[in-house]
Amino acid sequence: MKLCSQFVLAYVIIHAMAATSLQAEFMAGAAIVDVTPTAFPVLVNGGMTSRSATEVVTRINARAIVVDGGGQRLGIVVVDSCMMGRPLLDEAKLLASKMTQLKPDHILISATHTHTAPASMGCLGTDADTTYQPVLRAGIAEALAKAEANLEPAQIGWAVENAADFTALRRWIRRPDRLTVDPFGDMTVRANMHAGRNWDDVTGESGPEDPDLTIMSLQATDGRPIAVLANFSMHYFSGQKALAADYFGLYCEGLQESMGHQDKAHPSFVAMMSHGCSGDIWRRDYTRPEAEWDPYPEIEEYAAGLQKLTEKACESISYSSGVDVAMAEARPQLNYRVPDAARLKWAQDVVAELGDRAPKTTTEVYAKEAIILHERQSTEIVVQALRIGDIGIATTPCETYALTGIKIKRQSPLHKMMVIELANGGDGYIPPPEQHVLGGYNTWAARSAGLEVQAEPKIVEHALQLLESVADRKRQVRQQTLGPLAVAVRDALPLAWYRLDETDGPWAIDSSPHQHSAMYEPAVARFLEGPKSKLLCAADETNRCAHFAGDRLHSRLPHVREYTLSMWFWNGMPNDARSTTGWMFSRGRHNGSAAEGDHLGIGGTATQPGRIIFQSHTEEPLVGDAEIARWTWNHIALVSDGRRVQIFLNGDQSLEFERPTASSGRSDIPDFFFGGRCDNQDNWEGRLDEIAVFDRVLTSAEIETLAGESSDVP
Repeated sequence: MKLCSQFVLAYVIIHAMAATSLQAEFMAGAAIVDVTPTAFPVLVNGGMTSRSATEVVTRINARAIVVDGGGQRLGIVVVDSCMMGRPLLDEAKLLASKMTQLKPDHILISATHTHTAPASMGCLGTDADTTYQPVLRAGIAEALAKAEANLEPAQIGWAVENAADFTALRRWIRRPDRLTVDPFGDMTVRANMHAGRNWDDVTGESGPEDPDLTIMSLQATDGRPIAVLANFSMHYFSGQKALAADYFGLYCEGLQESMGHQDKAHPSFVAMMSHGCSGDIWRRDYTRPEAEWDPYPEIEEYAAGLQKLTEKACESISYSSGVDVAMAEARPQLNYRVPDAARLKWAQDVVAELGDRAPKTTTEVYAKEAIILHERQSTEIVVQALRIGDIGIATTPCETYALTGIKIKRQSPLHKMMVIELANGGDGYIPPPEQHVLGGYNTWAARSAGLEVQAEPKIVEHALQLLESVADRKRQVRQQTLGPLAVAVRDALPLAWYRLDETDGPWAIDSSPHQHSAMYEPAVARFLEGPKSKLLCAADETNRCAHFAGDRLHSRLPHVREYTLSMWFWNGMPNDARSTTGWMFSRGRHNGSAAEGDHLGIGGTATQPGRIIFQSHTEEPLVGDAEIARWTWNHIALVSDGRRVQIFLNGDQSLEFERPTASSGRSDIPDFFFGGRCDNQDNWEGRLDEIAVFDRVLTSAEIETLAGESSDVP
């Protein structure tokens, strides 16, 4: 018995030592395989209607990394492709698993989203090129096999660079009187790509950008570079002739030339650029005047600029060895937004007239897509999370808005994060639910944007759960920090305080202790850049706000007679666009008459354009003196003791008056609306932030403190 116990103890010690040794040795290998087609012409994805290419401008590649640590091995492949369907990628993973020690569910394959690559899946008016699919499938498996063959002891490092000059929002919110027609004949387009070209048509961007260029660097233990995996949120550059790898390919080739080594005894250095969350992103900054757009850098200069940022970042990276790896995957079933009976009949009639020819118009394309969604009804998608040491990667199989990537990064249990989109499938755009309300190309039901309205929050939740699994700890709960102006609001003891920094809805959290949460109505965009970042939150943090596109924030605050409202506002409408530019605040019966209550806004052609206006009961609006420039941040405070009303603009008194007896303050109206009036007339079109309601009259000195200095520039 004693001998047996000694044997068991020795067995445990040996295996514990082996496990420690296994975890201590981290290995990495990388490889590139050319997957350029040899049979021409070849169909090309990325356009509304079908097109093909007959020549090669730049080579099409599959770039792979394989890492091993802690008893797990995983592979990452980035392909010069617009998008790749899940069935094809599942076949490639299965093939690779037969050629390597990789398990199929430990392989991540993503597309760069170049719009000048061979069509490996059907989308919109372009069918899959069935001749090219076997070439791509075999090339992906070969890249993984070669990367695995190149495994060697390695170390890993991480860096982030701010690349805000290389990315911007391409999706802007249109004015309520400038809606356009969708392919189904309905006037639904409230937001669309590139609408910001014409400032007169729009009220502002529909979401935030993600400026982070994130970099994972792999080196041999002697410092020789093995591979760099970068991730950046910017759609394809455009302008290249097919076939071409767009800026992604140029970036990789340039980085390989500058960082590569000449040691023929070792595998070549591999650079990879994965696609960050870029569904609403492009390179042109429409917040700048049109005169500043050109000359714009050519694609070579653009790629070289990102390359230089990467090289700079890599110089400061600290590396770790002996790290472990983990990977997890989920395959949920999601519904398509299928056509109703009327739309299906319309689609069938349009397609019947097509006969055997390919669709040539947007209407014909979407009619055909409606029938495809009706036939399919639902689909399986793949979501993954992996960890390499303390670095996390999450995936979405879709064209994901920048906000979605930010949601995942902010809540991830791992601080070092990248989110790779169009990975393990090509399931189209997944706008956050509130963006569906705003319509536009990214929401039109097709394989390019066909998943259910709740697909985005479901995918985010799957990604976060998987990240918790591979990190073995819970997600973060992030809240905006307190700068000196926010501290001043807190210390003034508000009854309700809405910082409007939520990334999703429907609730706006009350940051006071009173838990008077407010509800966002549907057409409110989240997480836009707000005012005075260095004063309302920490110096290294961007203050966030909400953009109202005709809907409101509704709160119920009972038994308030005298009150003070403090908030920041940013008007998106031209001051002469309508009779009232917009009502930013209202206290009145929900959906009741505006005759009963207080209403604060900016005047239009019916009063004096661009001036503060206040209306109570049936009285004519009172008008302030200062004209407020469009797209500028300003602070406003409304103080009412029931009889006397004062309005302060940027800390200075703008209006003061006594209410008529008939319109004296009411304590029995609990409904407070921000971003619109109680009767929904001329609701706000623009941003609001840091809304605080106090159940007392603040002094002019207190209001001056809350306002800080002067108003912000746009």
